[in-house]
Amino acid sequence: MANTVRLEIVTPAKSFYRGDVELVIARTLSGDEGYMAGHTWGCKLLDIGELWIREAGAEPNVYKLASVGGGFIDIKDTIIIYTDSIEWSKEIDVARAEEEQAKMEEWLRENEATAPDYLVARAKNQIKKSINRKAVAAGGRMNMKNN
Repeated sequence: MANTVRLEIVTPAKSFYRGDVELVIARTLSGDEGYMAGHTWGCKLLDIGELWIREAGAEPNVYKLASVGGGFIDIKDTIIIYTDSIEWSKEIDVARAEEEQAKMEEWLRENEATAPDYLVARAKNQIKKSINRKAVAAGGRMNMKNN
């Protein structure tokens, strides 16, 4: 059995996940990064992206897949992910993601030239989240099985 590390994923509303894992792959602002037991301590900002988790004892190349809307990851003797939004791939409502994307794209077409920068940035961020949610629901970018 491979070495494991305790992973916790926390949102403002609840504890989303807690378990022993062999590997966590997260999208940071620097790109995709993997974390395992014994990893150098650190703290990184997370970008909107995919989160791949290989649980302790899982078959090779079988991962849990989630869509993460940013946050940060704290790596020490345990790994803790703090995020405002996260969903397992199988729980994503693709129709809702498409509606949200279309609504924000329409808002941008109508308001981008006159709206304050922070509102434009927020709309673009929501579009990015919707695109990511749809990609995760379809199985993600990496060629791995997810459960």
